[in-house]
Amino acid sequence: MGVSAESGRPQVRSMHTLVRLGRGLHPAHSPGRLTVPEGMTAPLGCDAVAVPARLGPLLLPRLPRVGCVYADDTHWWWIVPSDSDYALDWPTPTRYSTGAVLPDARRAPGLIHQPDDTVPYTPPIPLYLALCRLTGTTPAWSRPVSA
Repeated sequence: MGVSAESGRPQVRSMHTLVRLGRGLHPAHSPGRLTVPEGMTAPLGCDAVAVPARLGPLLLPRLPRVGCVYADDTHWWWIVPSDSDYALDWPTPTRYSTGAVLPDARRAPGLIHQPDDTVPYTPPIPLYLALCRLTGTTPAWSRPVSA
């Protein structure tokens, strides 16, 4: 809880707000972080979804729009808007990276795809569904609920 400067009363913050504030603590350009190309804007912030390199070429034709994609020998990273992991369990062997931080990267992966416009994002829901299909995973909202 914070305290309002105007009223002096406690302010209640939702968990969603606290998560967003915590995620904002990463420096904007740190080593091991994907950055969008010059001239592109990321008004919704940036997270990344890493997939094994063998799945990358299989995803491209399944997506209605492909944003910035980075790759090295082992992974492809797809830029998605911040908080694209909210209420989604990304399928294994996918790794979700808040802030597009690559903690294990020895060197920065190369940009292999850049969209023609100024927005770097791959839409997260089509990416999620394509990954579920390729990995044989049932989407989170389709799983049976147990009581």
